[in-house]
Amino acid sequence: MFIAHAPSGYLLGKLLQQLPHCSLAPRALMLACVAGATVPDVDLLYFYLADGRQTHHHQYFSHWPLLWLSLATLSIAWLGVRRHSPWAQGSLAFTLGGLLHMLLDSFVGDVWWLAPFHDEAYALFSVPARYHPWWLSFVLHWSFAVELLICVSATLVYVYRRPSRMEQPSCPPSA
Repeated sequence: MFIAHAPSGYLLGKLLQQLPHCSLAPRALMLACVAGATVPDVDLLYFYLADGRQTHHHQYFSHWPLLWLSLATLSIAWLGVRRHSPWAQGSLAFTLGGLLHMLLDSFVGDVWWLAPFHDEAYALFSVPARYHPWWLSFVLHWSFAVELLICVSATLVYVYRRPSRMEQPSCPPSA
């Protein structure tokens, strides 16, 4: 995935806002989901600046599903102890965003689902390297339409879920 991680985190945040018993402020929940959905790609800084593009960035620990499953398990345990803690809820929202990132990367990108115990990449579909530069192969592949669909969906949810000007509370007149 190239462009759909943040919009998918937004959609996840909107979905989680519908759940009962969520005491986390809507903006904090949204921030946690979007951050979790994008933060695994921070490893690209290391990939380009330190590693010299020697190792596929999905092999770094920030892209290990086991890391995100472990963090989600810890967050669920924390939430079990402190049910109404906004920090525990935010932690779970963040880790769910990270898991969503792993799922989306697995669509057409290699993800080492069994790392660090097994060194094999898994992907639902593969993108043949047909064009130069390399990213053009992804943009011109049919799977990019799925990314665009996620982006359009997030945009539509954003536009149509916002209260209209008529519904927004007005400020009291100043004296």
